[in-house]
Amino acid sequence: MKIAIFGGTFDPVHNAHLAIARAAVDRFALDQVLFIPAANPPHKPGRAAAPYQDRLAMVRIAVRDQPRFEASSLEAREEKSYSIRTIERLRARLAPSDELYFLIGADAFAEITTWYRWRDVLRSVIFLIVTRPGHRYEVPADARALELSEVELPVSATVIRERLARGEQVDSIPPGVLEYIRTHGLYTPETGTRVT
Repeated sequence: MKIAIFGGTFDPVHNAHLAIARAAVDRFALDQVLFIPAANPPHKPGRAAAPYQDRLAMVRIAVRDQPRFEASSLEAREEKSYSIRTIERLRARLAPSDELYFLIGADAFAEITTWYRWRDVLRSVIFLIVTRPGHRYEVPADARALELSEVELPVSATVIRERLARGEQVDSIPPGVLEYIRTHGLYTPETGTRVT
């Protein structure tokens, strides 16, 4: 089997995340994409806007009708969500013949040499690098990397959170995720105003 790890804060998960995963499945004939929300990402200062359990629930909603996508709670209990630990736990569950990929944006891959045990990460996976205009990166000598280009990424989670906080209409997230956000009052201003 060909399995890809797709990690991130998913704060919230949105349509561009799903488009990236679909493009990776199509381009590289992946059998499965594991969406793994980071409980406590070491490279992002501060905490996520939404609690981990809410972000995991939103990912589950977003992928529930996608047969090759799966939400994973592999990083639920970690103090820090280090990729190598996730990779090692996942590898222990797979067959020796299974191929493990790592779906990553070019901006994050550009920082790969700052990651915890980054050389072990390079040896453990094949990177699928989502290219973005203006983001340059170098592939370290030991890395196996393939490029995933021409994926439309018209939206960011930051912009989505800002629009939700202002009470604006947001159509760049799956309807079920938007319903969850409204029901649980996520991404509202500090005044406590709920998203409508």
